[in-house]
Amino acid sequence: MLRLLAPAKVNLTFEVLGRRADGYHEVRTILQALSLADELTFQRSDSLSLTVEPAGAAPVEGNLALDAARLLQGETGTSSGATIQLTKRIPTAGGLGGGSSDAATALLGLRRLWGLELGDDALRAVAAQLGSDVPFFISGGTALGEGRGEQLTPLPPLTGEAIVAVPDVSRPRDKTGQMYALLKAEHYTDGSVTEDVERRLRAGEPLGGLAVNAFDAVADEAYPFHGALREAFKAAGLRPTLCGAGPSMFALAGVGTASALAERIATQAGSVAFPVSFRAAWGPEGVAAE
Repeated sequence: MLRLLAPAKVNLTFEVLGRRADGYHEVRTILQALSLADELTFQRSDSLSLTVEPAGAAPVEGNLALDAARLLQGETGTSSGATIQLTKRIPTAGGLGGGSSDAATALLGLRRLWGLELGDDALRAVAAQLGSDVPFFISGGTALGEGRGEQLTPLPPLTGEAIVAVPDVSRPRDKTGQMYALLKAEHYTDGSVTEDVERRLRAGEPLGGLAVNAFDAVADEAYPFHGALREAFKAAGLRPTLCGAGPSMFALAGVGTASALAERIATQAGSVAFPVSFRAAWGPEGVAAE
């Protein structure tokens, strides 16, 4: 039996440079893996199956982890199977990349379980077929994402803590597509904030208040409840930013302060709030569950 963690992520920056001819948007973003994580367990089997715990926490059919397993079978021509159990701890559709991380972790785990001779670059190429964020989770850590976000450059690790708050609301289908549809030309930027954060990371300098997300400009239109959550962060002395396409928000916090601030934000906003730390890049075997 093999047990791996599937870490969540936040976008320290997320800038949209414009719309591409292929219909996608050109982005520059810095992704950061978190201590908050799902867990996947793999066992050999004659067939391929997925169970999710708690029941109903995420769908089985249409689940990216199962899609990843089926895709890896097809790409490699293996006849091997596996029983996969997914334990969900990352809130679903919150902008924290849980589904993408589950998919990448399925690829990492099944590569080991099935003894596949497939390097990380080849595995990222498989991952890119599942979604723009999935390749990041093959190695995680801190990385610059360009193109659709799938063109990755590793960056020096970020240390410290943050608070992630997740509103207890229903999420619309195709949430990311709807958020992109709300963006207008005036919301596009030149990527300079991301360049500045990249420079600071490489120089070992503090990030200050440089976190930015293009979707922040349309968050109130998309999520009418967001004002209360934002005010709860501000009352705690923090400047929040959307996690991905939302509706979750996060803010950087001083070391040793995240737990108390998360409790304060959760109480004021009536939301779930997590203190999290930043996770460094992992190797080709993934993140072992303790």
